[in-house]
Amino acid sequence: MNLRDLHYLVAVADLRSFIQAADQCCISQPTLSTQIKKMEDTLGVQLFERTNKKVMPTEVGEQIIASARRILLDVDTIGNLAKQAQDPLAGNFRLGAFPTLSTYIFPGLVPKIRQALPKLRLILIEEKTDILIDQLKQGQLDAALLALPIHDDYLDTQPLFEDEFYLAVANDHPMAVRETVAQSDLFNQQLLLLDEGHCLRGQALQICQMNHAEEQQDVRATGLETLRQMVRAGTGITFMPKIAIRKPEEGIRYIPFVEPVPRRTIALVWRKTSARKKLLKLVSALLV
Repeated sequence: MNLRDLHYLVAVADLRSFIQAADQCCISQPTLSTQIKKMEDTLGVQLFERTNKKVMPTEVGEQIIASARRILLDVDTIGNLAKQAQDPLAGNFRLGAFPTLSTYIFPGLVPKIRQALPKLRLILIEEKTDILIDQLKQGQLDAALLALPIHDDYLDTQPLFEDEFYLAVANDHPMAVRETVAQSDLFNQQLLLLDEGHCLRGQALQICQMNHAEEQQDVRATGLETLRQMVRAGTGITFMPKIAIRKPEEGIRYIPFVEPVPRRTIALVWRKTSARKKLLKLVSALLV
C-alpha cells in the first residue's frame, strides 16, 4: 500500500463511484478497481459495499478512509513546508467563502492579492458554510471567509470586519418612508429568507425569533440576488448585508437599523496546524 493507493481510496469515497474516481485519478476503471481490491486483500477487510447503482464505504472502511485523509494531509503539509521554506508567499492558495459573501468580496479582493502577492496562484471556492468547514478540516482549502462564531477546536479564526444588516423594502412599501428602523419594528412582520443551508438564513431566523417576526412560508430564495429581485417586485421585505448593497438602486430602499444593529462578524478561518501562517496574516491584512 502506497500514497497513490490512498489517493485512489479517498477518490472513491468522495465520489461514490469507481468510474468517476478513475477519471479523476487519470487511470482506467478496471485498474482502479484492482488496486482497491488489492488493498482489501492486504488489509483483510472489505472497504466498500458495491452494487450496480452505488458504492458505499463499510464501517471499517470509513475509519480507514479517515486515516488515509489524515496521512495525505500530512504529506501535503510536508510538501507545503518545503515550498514555503523556499518562498512562503508563492504557490497555490485555496480560499473559500459562502455565497452571500463571495459574490461581493472576491471582486475587490482578487486585484489586491495579485498586486500584493504576485507569485501566489489564487484558487477561489464558493460553497455553503458546513461544506467549507469540512473542506478546511480535510485540507482541501487553505483558508475560508466565514461568519462567526465557529465552534471547532481544530480551526483558528481572525475577525476581519462587521457586516451590518439593512432592511430592504420596495419603494412603495409602507416602511419605505422611514429613515431608520428598530428591530422592534419587525414585530408581526413577514420576511423573505434564503433557502436551507445558507448561514445568512440562520442569522435572519434568530433576529426574527427575537423580535416576533415570521418567515414567509410560501416562498424562499436560493440566492441573495434572487432575494433582492423579489423585494423589488414587491413580494416581501428582507435583511440585506451591507456588503451586498448597491446604491442608488432603482425600486428598492435599504433602511439602516438603529442600535442594536443586527450584524454578522466575518473572519478568516484556517487550520491551527497550517504551515502558511505568514501568508494568512498578509491575506488578513488585505481584507480589513
